[in-house]
Amino acid sequence: MHRGGAIRGKVSRGGSVSFGSYGLKAMTGGLISARQIEAARRAMTRHIQRGGKIWIRIFPDKPMTKKGDETPMGKGKGAVDHYVAKIKPGKVMFEMDGIERDVAQKAMELASHKLSVRTKFIEKN
Repeated sequence: MHRGGAIRGKVSRGGSVSFGSYGLKAMTGGLISARQIEAARRAMTRHIQRGGKIWIRIFPDKPMTKKGDETPMGKGKGAVDHYVAKIKPGKVMFEMDGIERDVAQKAMELASHKLSVRTKFIEKN
């Protein structure tokens, strides 16, 4: 798969809280790796201490390749190294329900520190 250029435009679907009561919305676009998503999930789960439910609304389905160290130019594209999710501004990445607002906000803040895009805590209207 091609790496693609700059992430343009705003999200057309997935911009509102659908499953839970609270959400973590991306304010800037970028690429989020599978490791970052898992680190954010762990941070939220540990903070809420097995109370409530978490939904992950993004999936890392874009393969990123890398050529080996000290490999000469040419010889084709490198092997798949890791997977990323392409994030557009406005995308709701995580949702949460079944816990109080202040606990959810703190958990989402801890998760946002693990991600490479700017985020905002939102509530369902």
